[in-house]
Amino acid sequence: MIYLDNAATTIHKPETVIEAVTEAMRHVGNSARGTHAGSLDAARIIFETRMKIASLFGCPDPTRVAFTCNITESLNIAINGLFSEGDHVITTMLEHNSVLRPLYRLEKERGIELSIVPADENGCICYDDFEKMIRPNTRAIVTTHISNLTGNMLDIARIGKIAHAHDLLYIVDAAQSAGNIPIDMAAMDIDVLCFTGHKGLYGPQGTGGLCVMPGVQIRPFKVGGTGVQTYLKKQPEDMPVRLEAGTMNAHGLAGLSAAVDFINETGVEEIHRHEMELMQLFYREVKEIDGVTVYGDFSGDRGAIVSINIRDYDSSEVSDCLMQDYEIATRPGAHCAPLMHEALGTTDQGAVRFSFSWFNTKDEVLDAIKAVRELSE
Repeated sequence: MIYLDNAATTIHKPETVIEAVTEAMRHVGNSARGTHAGSLDAARIIFETRMKIASLFGCPDPTRVAFTCNITESLNIAINGLFSEGDHVITTMLEHNSVLRPLYRLEKERGIELSIVPADENGCICYDDFEKMIRPNTRAIVTTHISNLTGNMLDIARIGKIAHAHDLLYIVDAAQSAGNIPIDMAAMDIDVLCFTGHKGLYGPQGTGGLCVMPGVQIRPFKVGGTGVQTYLKKQPEDMPVRLEAGTMNAHGLAGLSAAVDFINETGVEEIHRHEMELMQLFYREVKEIDGVTVYGDFSGDRGAIVSINIRDYDSSEVSDCLMQDYEIATRPGAHCAPLMHEALGTTDQGAVRFSFSWFNTKDEVLDAIKAVRELSE
């Protein structure tokens, strides 16, 4: 199978990641639940992973890294833990439902106010719209870094500068950029960075987290056992246990730790260069095929994603043909990005998404181009 659905999850992982998970499952216990070797091994793995994640994303304090089971949980923790009745929040049409649905729910249940920066037919926004939408009660800006549908990349440093110029918080969804695009929270004025482990970080599913800058206090989303301060009736105040209740996924975090080592050894810039080469090759060829429509802005730096449609065929039908006839894995449909499909005019048809990773090859891309050409003909 040619796997080109890396924006959903990366199937191909470094061997060191698999080995680290296997080894952890053999001997790791429950962190902070004792002083025996198994518990201490788990604690060391988790803290070492915090340090690696903090370093990778420019978070100044590893104790400000809290782990979750995925980025959806991370975003829910941040959004539910920072906004209250009367707050105004600005987001964009590029967002995934992991951003939109928590905000819609708070709009209904807590009475927060929501403004959405529009996107044009190429999925692009106007940065001046952020300034225009700021109100006296604006609390934060929440945006993705890279659209999971078009691959369009937002200038998060520019948005962060706008947010901090107005004393606003800036929360970033890095689902499609963590591991393959350089991110420096301090330099980019990011207050909360949410990430997942199973995509560009090449870690296991069931891992993710959020990096929170000093001074930003997020209310706990869930409460329970932490292994410390047992007699408190509320969740401990200190990070990271403030945002971590229950048994940690030490097995998965062992894999994530090995994955970050792989990324550091390979180089984030080198990974991005390789993915961009594959993406640009695919884009240059398929955009010239009669009957193919390509979505997004390809004029600058971006994610390694190309979404297309072939004539008026339903995107699911095309994706099924790619799998059944060519053994090429893609993602059709709405991609949990409803507002982006509205902007692109693809609400009914959806789109077929091709997404590339470090482990894809030029020959695989050429086979995918050939398949699209044959289906179009």
